[in-house]
Amino acid sequence: MTIDDARLHWLTYMKAQKRCSPRTLEAYGHAFGLYLAHLRRTLGPEIDLTDLTHLTSVDIRGWMAHLRSKDPPLSPRSLAQHLSAIKSFHSYLDLHLGMSSPQVALTRGPRLKATLPRPLNEDQALGLMQEAVLDPDKTEWESARDQAVYLLLYGCGLRISEALSLQVKDTPLTDSLRIVGKGNKTRLVPVLDEVRDAVETYKRLQPFNLSVDDDLFRAKRGGPLSPRHVQASVQHMRSRLGLSDRATPHALRHSYATHLLGSGADLRSIQELLGHVSLSTTQKYTQVDAERLLSAYAAAHPKG
Repeated sequence: MTIDDARLHWLTYMKAQKRCSPRTLEAYGHAFGLYLAHLRRTLGPEIDLTDLTHLTSVDIRGWMAHLRSKDPPLSPRSLAQHLSAIKSFHSYLDLHLGMSSPQVALTRGPRLKATLPRPLNEDQALGLMQEAVLDPDKTEWESARDQAVYLLLYGCGLRISEALSLQVKDTPLTDSLRIVGKGNKTRLVPVLDEVRDAVETYKRLQPFNLSVDDDLFRAKRGGPLSPRHVQASVQHMRSRLGLSDRATPHALRHSYATHLLGSGADLRSIQELLGHVSLSTTQKYTQVDAERLLSAYAAAHPKG
């Protein structure tokens, strides 16, 4: 088996068994391409799978140093993602072909600075919803569309890709919405009346003749609405409202989780609603909520 054969089998395995998304597979394939090109430059163009089992930590760190030297250089987080892809490939070789590379598995990635979610407060989130329907630069149906998308992000905690994956046949929304998220993991999300009404308003106003299998949310010229459009729309709204750069579409999902936690929801429930595989990912919101409580305490206490 050649290296290219092994790469194809690995990506097929990641898709079929690990249920990786197309975007993840694309990123893994890109990372592997850079990795193999570097090895062929440094070790020779005729390297084969056996040569990969003899790689040392020096070889891997040389590849990582090469990525850092690119213009522009890869960020520590991107570098960690590239290393994760390569470790996944070598793990596949070990598991399915008996070709282990112990020094690759032991190579440590860059130290990453822990980051916390950056949610909006309740007034900012609701202001964004209300401002969407008052935008004079958009037609009535476009404003209704943007408000419906924002409400799906904030009212249901959806990712942008999840909201934009809704099809006409998914409407009218019921009391719960079945979402297929990252890793093809399915979850049920409660739907508020406000969200359901906003989606139906948009559906009634949109001017296109859509079939049941078409994407529900459409761009101005009739094509499927893209994540980039939603990002640009929120950027436009936040400039109108004077909000900071942290007001992004994904911040609405963070706000959903943080405001639920602040209202007494437990972590396990929020984990299920967000579709997080690990509880540790959801636990980040406890730190955000604690910071908000401490800030309010310091502002209100006479000796604050």
